[in-house]
Amino acid sequence: MTNFEIWLLAIGLAMDCFTVSIASGILLKRIEWSTLLTTALAFGLFQAFMPAIGWELTRHFSTIFEAWDHWLAFGLLAFLGGKMLLDGFKKEEARKFNPRSLRIILTLAIATSIDALAVGISFTCIGMKYIADIIYPIAIIGLVSFLLSLVGFFIGILAGKRFNWPVEILGGIILIGIGVKVLVSHLMGIA
Repeated sequence: MTNFEIWLLAIGLAMDCFTVSIASGILLKRIEWSTLLTTALAFGLFQAFMPAIGWELTRHFSTIFEAWDHWLAFGLLAFLGGKMLLDGFKKEEARKFNPRSLRIILTLAIATSIDALAVGISFTCIGMKYIADIIYPIAIIGLVSFLLSLVGFFIGILAGKRFNWPVEILGGIILIGIGVKVLVSHLMGIA
């Protein structure tokens, strides 16, 4: 795998993090460094560690996991998106979707990194047999996910300040859309 291919792979994997960060930034409407850095760090770490986990699982359980990984990602994203969507129709004081919540951040980090687990499985298939073979790619994947998450937050914050959008409804639709994209692409073999 060339450097160029690794960077393209990292950007592709980070797109879900980027999109979710935009939605979270729209909800925040202001810079909250602790939330931004916690979320970006969680997204980067999960995107980096999931390929390593997938690579390790390949030796033992790859066919079992491949059969349901897309359903797990879809379920998590649809659940969070549905929750966010329902909150969008409630009065502001009754809304519960909180992008500052560590539980929400970790759930989003897991949901957006399920595809990275599959990438780890593919690492074994292309001949990456030793941990030293995957260190550089997973470091780049984590770094790109971290950086694009921060960029997404800033875009979302700017959009949230500028436009008076029904942000919870838009964010819920985005999360459900990402979940559907993951599910459909895996079911159709698009990966």
